[in-house]
Amino acid sequence: MQETALNILKTGNNVFITGSAGTGKTYLLNKFTFYLKSRKVIPTIVAPTGIAASHLRGQTIHSYFSLGIRSEIDDDYIDSLLEKKYLRTRFSHLKVLIIDEISMVSPEIFSSIDKILQAFKQNSLPFGGVQTILSGDFFQLPPISRVPTEKRFAWQSPSWKALELKTCYLQEKFRQDDNVLISILDEIRSGSVSNDSYDALNARFEKELDTDFTPTKLYTHNMDVDRINLQELNKINNPEFTFTYKSEGTAKNIERIFKSSLVLEEINLKKNAVVMFIKNNHELGYVNGTTGVIVDFDKETKFPIVKTSDGSLIKVSLEEWTMENENANIVAKVMQVPLKLAWAITIHKSQGMTLDSAEIDLSKTFEVGQGYVALSRIKNINGLRLMGLNDKALLVDPLILHIDDRIKAASKKASDEISAMPQEKLQKIFKTYILSIDGLVDIEQIQSQENILKSEKKLVKCSSTPTHVQTKELIESSTSLDDLAKNRGISKGTIINHLRTLKEENKDLNIEKFLPDTIIVSRIQEALIHIKEKNNTDDFSENGQIKLKPIFEYLDATVAYDDIKITLI
Repeated sequence: MQETALNILKTGNNVFITGSAGTGKTYLLNKFTFYLKSRKVIPTIVAPTGIAASHLRGQTIHSYFSLGIRSEIDDDYIDSLLEKKYLRTRFSHLKVLIIDEISMVSPEIFSSIDKILQAFKQNSLPFGGVQTILSGDFFQLPPISRVPTEKRFAWQSPSWKALELKTCYLQEKFRQDDNVLISILDEIRSGSVSNDSYDALNARFEKELDTDFTPTKLYTHNMDVDRINLQELNKINNPEFTFTYKSEGTAKNIERIFKSSLVLEEINLKKNAVVMFIKNNHELGYVNGTTGVIVDFDKETKFPIVKTSDGSLIKVSLEEWTMENENANIVAKVMQVPLKLAWAITIHKSQGMTLDSAEIDLSKTFEVGQGYVALSRIKNINGLRLMGLNDKALLVDPLILHIDDRIKAASKKASDEISAMPQEKLQKIFKTYILSIDGLVDIEQIQSQENILKSEKKLVKCSSTPTHVQTKELIESSTSLDDLAKNRGISKGTIINHLRTLKEENKDLNIEKFLPDTIIVSRIQEALIHIKEKNNTDDFSENGQIKLKPIFEYLDATVAYDDIKITLI
């Protein structure tokens, strides 16, 4: 049960959380994350894809661990990473690591994370001694592999065994609410689908769905998805708006951004088009995977206004996709609206979603687990319109079938062990672990933090409340920009934008404690005087403000952009 799993997580052990689709793995991780944050411990959350990472407000594995496009690394590459100051800072703050959608992580990537953490933590323990929590279901989609390989799964890496994981196999289903669908999914997991289940699926073949909205179409191939989306857009008799990307940087680097993200060079949109956001912006209320409908276009900016599936209205503007060099300086940038058409999406991108209804085509299934993932997105068999099945559609990897009983046995052992432990001893273990990672144990301080976190959550949900207000409330209790960003759970760049807005609203607001060293401030002031005297029109924006780049260049690129921005404010 969830409560038992949460207690196991609180002990500080390395943990593997698994269970069938819809058993609340993400919900459990959110509860554990809240537990840590209320004790002033910020966990690091990563996942193999952007959409998977967005479910827990995390980031991709490749981005966080600076892997680029690599799947394997050697000692020379680790040595090059160790030279980067920003990575040393990043990993020095790492206390708890959560890896979501572990089924999609290859053994090579898993081992690479282990090696990197051992090197940066200067600790030969698995993952550098950092508490590591792995979450996912190996019956779902495996890692994408360009070449056939003998070992496909993270649990086949030597690093997995070294972690000595406690296993939590969640049993209670929260997503599905009808026994027919639950039975079908359980039979797929057992490797033996009955005639009754096939009959139940065949009864949904091309069945019209009783819904007020167009159901999401799930297909196995990108080609089908693109075709359907274009067909649906052409059916709409409304004016078409075309959005073309803008960019900065070399053509080679810009091409890399397009290859490593979902951003489109050009997108055509109309009122009533079904769309999906392809970027995380928690401040504006969307993540990579949020779906909605375009209800209008802004009269002045011409950008789309999207009503999301939860009823929120979002005014869309340009987002930035950036590429950094070894020193964390931005060397290329692509600006585009963060949307793509979404009448249809691939099954791969649907992993982790919950849908009220869906039109699913499994006639071209090419990977084990695709059928299971697609069918487990819906809550009820009545929400299914099935367009086709092939022989591979309901298969799962035989290797996973083979180890599933072992995973369940390990889970029972972990559950029995913690259930037999006296409550007093358990609480002592929880406290000892939190102290070992420099967290709060004082009850009053924890309750105060919980209240802050709960009020933040309410503010995020309330679209009428400006998000910078949440930042203002934490200024007094934060010692530095990094601390403020950590307390808010957002990037330092967003914090600086909030401080700019707050300063414009209240000139008397004191933010001096966030300034860099006095010497740096003096150098920036010197640069401003020089640029004003030089009076080169290229150094000034249309409103007469000095641009950041000339200041940065005058200082020989020795002062960070963030320091310049906060000083200007």
